[in-house]
Amino acid sequence: MPAIPPQPTYSNGSPGGSPTPAPPPEPRRTAFAEGVDRLRAAATTEPGRLRIIGAFLAALVVAFGAVTAWQMTDRAAAADDVLNKSQPLSSAAADIYRSLADANTTASANFLAGGQESAASRDRYEKDIDRAAAGLVKAAANSDPGSAAAATVSELNRLLPQYKGYVERARTNNRQGFPVGGAWLRFANETMQNDMLPAAEDLYKKENQRLRADYADATPYPWAAIGLGVLALAALGWAQHRNYQRTNRLMNHGLVAATATATVVMLWLVVGHSVARAGLNDSYDHGVRSLNVLHDARIASLKARGNENLTLVARGAETKTVKDAKGVEVSVDAYDYDFDTDMKTLGKGLAQAAKLADDDSGEKPVTAAEGNMTVWKERHAAARQQDEFGNYDEALDLVIGAKGATGECFDSVDDNLARAIGHEEAEFEQAAGDGRGAMTGLPVGAAVLAVLGAAGAVLGIGRRLSEYR
Repeated sequence: MPAIPPQPTYSNGSPGGSPTPAPPPEPRRTAFAEGVDRLRAAATTEPGRLRIIGAFLAALVVAFGAVTAWQMTDRAAAADDVLNKSQPLSSAAADIYRSLADANTTASANFLAGGQESAASRDRYEKDIDRAAAGLVKAAANSDPGSAAAATVSELNRLLPQYKGYVERARTNNRQGFPVGGAWLRFANETMQNDMLPAAEDLYKKENQRLRADYADATPYPWAAIGLGVLALAALGWAQHRNYQRTNRLMNHGLVAATATATVVMLWLVVGHSVARAGLNDSYDHGVRSLNVLHDARIASLKARGNENLTLVARGAETKTVKDAKGVEVSVDAYDYDFDTDMKTLGKGLAQAAKLADDDSGEKPVTAAEGNMTVWKERHAAARQQDEFGNYDEALDLVIGAKGATGECFDSVDDNLARAIGHEEAEFEQAAGDGRGAMTGLPVGAAVLAVLGAAGAVLGIGRRLSEYR
């Protein structure tokens, strides 16, 4: 007889009932949830709590060291850029402007001299052109590709040989006695004044913006690192207090070592950055600010000298309409009017530079330049009077003559401003170098000490755990 297969069990016990459904499977727990349960279970025992405390302390001290290293690396890099990149490039941009303006001024003086152009004056013009070209090469090498500064440098590189060509045409025609030489020189001057010098000034402003941005990156306090340091020290203090309450022992050598290393990092961070910040701020207040004013004053003197020379080159051919003190429109010589404007700018700049100078070495050349400027204005007025009376040769001698001319005053102003700039650059380098030096070794030192502190915390907690075995 064949075997009867087992019958299914029904909910109502009869063959026609429906089968009982199987219970749904329990959802699989995530690794995170299981970890939380294990952590909660461990926290119910003292050894488990000690392990959690040790891991937390070690992570906190390491995080403190890592954030300190990160923030101080960024600030040290910015301070290094201030000292070795952005400020030198700012000064280089100002020197490009000065070289171009001086070349233009010298070219106009050489034109006035005609066939009596001296070898020294010609050499000065060529050196100005060479310095401007070398400065543009340096600026191009340090400009970011595709940036506005790179575009400005490229434009100046295009215009420089064109300008030089215009000057050579003016010089050639002037030596042959052709009046068209004056037109070529005015065209060269328009190229310089309308295109090249504005571009050079724009480059100077961009480099100054870059310098200010580097200062802004180097000087802020590293609040994230300081906050983590305070939290790490508070946590270490709490752990030692807890240990004392449970064991009545005053010290745990591992935790004491961790606290000591964290304290050293904290003090190094706060004191080191404060000293660096003070040095960098001092380099800006007593270096960069003075340099900016002195560069602007030097540029104004160069513009004034160029316009003074062009007043004689143009011989009244260039005029402009302005309003006098009573508001009446009058026609004036364009170059002489611009000369007066530039001299006012120079006077204001020298007065401001004298106020910013913080020692005799910085103040004396500025005071001397102010005296030179006063004599320059007196001699210029005498030259203009001779020119208006029709005594062109006498006026020319008062401007470019060998002795007693305004050219002597201009050279003295320029030399004294160069001395003042050299002094302020030395002041800047000293203060910025001190600021940069205060951060030397801090990123690496903080990282190493943090690792040692974390190891001390782990060893200190491990010593307590050994008492439970």
